[in-house]
Amino acid sequence: MVSLWILKTSDIMETTKDFFISDNIANNISDDDYKQADLVVNGVKALARMNYQSIYIVDYHKQNFLYVSDNPIFLCGFRPDEVQKMGYSFYIQQVPNDEVKMLLEINRAGFDFYSKTPIEERLSLFISYDFHVKNGDRQVLINHKLTPILLAPNGNIWLAACAVSLSSSQKAGNIEAHKEGCPHYWTYSMESRKWTQHNDRTLNEREAEILLLSVQGYSEKEIAKKMNLGIEAIKFHKQKMFKKIDYRAFSLIFVF
Repeated sequence: MVSLWILKTSDIMETTKDFFISDNIANNISDDDYKQADLVVNGVKALARMNYQSIYIVDYHKQNFLYVSDNPIFLCGFRPDEVQKMGYSFYIQQVPNDEVKMLLEINRAGFDFYSKTPIEERLSLFISYDFHVKNGDRQVLINHKLTPILLAPNGNIWLAACAVSLSSSQKAGNIEAHKEGCPHYWTYSMESRKWTQHNDRTLNEREAEILLLSVQGYSEKEIAKKMNLGIEAIKFHKQKMFKKIDYRAFSLIFVF
């Protein structure tokens, strides 16, 4: 039993190293740099206190987690300090094996996409993807949004922030890359191992009006009356909005 456990632990250590690929070596980071990074960490901590998501910071120089916020849904029964100490081995242990392979592929493809982006635009990128974690006797489909927050002198990612929330999708995958202020987004295919560019998703005038009325607290029935539409039409437009815009951004607005 001991030898099997040691082998399993060794395999986990080798796999965690795969998340820190050689193409993103963050060198020349000093102790003074880390003192300045404390300001960034404190800002992320403040954001986590006001947010329903779980947020963590990946340190690609020390190859560990610099910070993990508390959240009973996404930490699978562990304390934040335990997950921080575990690093990526937390996901290797809590994610189904086939989806661990998917995460490693996303990691490789994401860094490849990042390396082809001009240095001055790299901080505007984020990648989104869905996968399952084990929470007790069931699996929960979660979404990761990962974005760089500090770069090393060579332009590689030093620190990255990841926001974890419940996924609005039905299955794992749904790999997308976005760039702030860009009229396009990209999706990644695990089959072709290629990124495909798409026009960005924006709300039309009717969808924007429904969203505004929902924010103001009107029910579906009241919105339908104001817009001279049937309730089924309102539901149809909401479904289109869910596909265009991240469900988690306004899921609490809609009261069915």
